[in-house]
Amino acid sequence: MKLPGNTIWFDRKRTIFGLPWSFTRYILTDEKLLIIKGLIKQTEEEVRLYRILDMTLSRSLIDRIDRVGTIHCCSSDKTAAEFDIKRIRNPREVKEKLSQQVEKQRIARGVTVREEMAAGGDGSH
Repeated sequence: MKLPGNTIWFDRKRTIFGLPWSFTRYILTDEKLLIIKGLIKQTEEEVRLYRILDMTLSRSLIDRIDRVGTIHCCSSDKTAAEFDIKRIRNPREVKEKLSQQVEKQRIARGVTVREEMAAGGDGSH
C-alpha cells in the first residue's frame, strides 16, 4: 500500500498479543484521517481533522498487556459522527499527534468550536 506523501502516522488495528493481523489500517495526514477496512471489499472512510470535536483514550487490562489502546472520536462529520481508532500501538502519542493536527487544521481554516454551558445543569441559561 502506497502512503500519501503528507502522512504523519500509519498503523494497523492490532489483534491477539498486539500483532497487526487485521485488514483495518489507519492513516493520519496533515488534513485528514483515513480508516481503510477490508481485504476483498474495501471501504475507506475519510474524516477531515477540523471536524473532530473530542477524543477519549481507553485501555482495558488486555490492551495494557498487549501495549495497545483505542481512541474514541466524536466529530461533526455526518457519516462518521463517532468512530474508533482501535487497538493501536502508542495510543497516547497518537492521540497527542492527532490533537495537534486537529488544532492546526482548525486554526488554518478559521474554525472555532462553540460550547454551550447550562446554568445549573438543567439546560436553562
